[in-house]
Amino acid sequence: MKLKILSLFSAGVFSLSVQATTFGTCDVAINISGFEASTCAKTQVPLDYTNPDQGQIELAVRQFPTKDAKQSRGQVWLIHGGPGEAGAGFTPFLSVFREAFKGYDIVVPDHRGTGESSRLCPAQESGSSEAGYALGNTEWGPCIGSLYANPSRTQAFTITHAAKDLAGLIEKYGSDKEVYVYGVSYGTQLTLRLMQVASPKLDGIILDGLVPKEGDTEWEISHRTRVVDTVGRKLLTDKQERQFETLLESDNKVWQSVLEGGDIRLFMASLLNYHDLRNQIPDLIKQLTAGDTSLLKQILQSLKDKQGDIISAYPTAVPSLPLSMLITSSENNSRTNLTKEIVSKEAEGALFTSHLPRLLVDVPAPLYPRDKYFGQLPKQLPRTLIVQGTLDPNTPYEAAQLHSKHLEKLGDVQFATVKDAAHILPMVAPKCFTQLASQFVSKNKVSEICEL
Repeated sequence: MKLKILSLFSAGVFSLSVQATTFGTCDVAINISGFEASTCAKTQVPLDYTNPDQGQIELAVRQFPTKDAKQSRGQVWLIHGGPGEAGAGFTPFLSVFREAFKGYDIVVPDHRGTGESSRLCPAQESGSSEAGYALGNTEWGPCIGSLYANPSRTQAFTITHAAKDLAGLIEKYGSDKEVYVYGVSYGTQLTLRLMQVASPKLDGIILDGLVPKEGDTEWEISHRTRVVDTVGRKLLTDKQERQFETLLESDNKVWQSVLEGGDIRLFMASLLNYHDLRNQIPDLIKQLTAGDTSLLKQILQSLKDKQGDIISAYPTAVPSLPLSMLITSSENNSRTNLTKEIVSKEAEGALFTSHLPRLLVDVPAPLYPRDKYFGQLPKQLPRTLIVQGTLDPNTPYEAAQLHSKHLEKLGDVQFATVKDAAHILPMVAPKCFTQLASQFVSKNKVSEICEL
């Protein structure tokens, strides 16, 4: 069996482990048309790279080999977002990646705390627990209790440690041919942190849905309602905006019986990432104004189907909410004094609102401090392509443009705009993503603009 030395560097600590570097049979089989059967590997890494005595955790990685191994051009590593999204969440879009990255093996790691890698709450987030990999209602209490019972373990699930994990995985399982990294949403933040903590040999990086620059407080998640409201209003005419405002002020809130008392503004914002659903928002407002909930019921079912299909087909794709809560509150929120009253006040007058600001209030977890890498930039970048939709409600287009100006100083960085696209381009704009990504890996000129 081929062996390779895995070197892990961190804050002056040098750690070695000698382990097998090959992929083998997967615990959970996933077979995708156009690829050979997926293969998997699991490996042990330090829980805390600054304190190796704290023990180890397990990381899982899956590879989808191209059909003709002899003609393989190399690898593309897919880094999911969240934080908390598992690698299996990419599975429905692998046909898009196959077209965009023809001839490349696709490698999908589960970063610490997600998927088949070690979880923050191992007992409650296991496949055999009450709600499977998700957290059931009775599991939240024990999960939160375990986070506080072992704070040193909890506080080791940081972006920096996840970046060092990724560096080790690429060194261990990386191809001797070309190697690219694709990161989406939070995955772009993790990828940029990777380039700070290590110097992996990469042929290029694709950043899809680039997050705001760390420390740019104007665009932090606590302001997400402002972001989704801006995007949502762009889909409406002035007349439709006034109609929606009148609907919200009406005493006859017909939607509450369908949404079980839920906030229609939150629901409308949840549609913004699905082009087919967001395009129905004007008609939905019109029908609700007339007291008709039939379209609302149809859209609600479509939304549930879209969100549920991935989980039912790929159970490990369930996002880790504890990890999302921990990382977001520890690193991506500067407003530590945020209250429910502030959140409600800032949502006044909004037609579309986000649930994320409220999740930053009184977070039930032992948060960790930002480290020396936060807010800094890598010393340099390999060839890098930023692809961004102009109607992205999660990672705003304007913030991505501002962030890109800083990154352009670090190497050959290109910015491509996808007009009117939302978040996660392989899902919402597959043709544009395939065009731009294939141009990039083929080292051809990348179009600056792509239209849906």
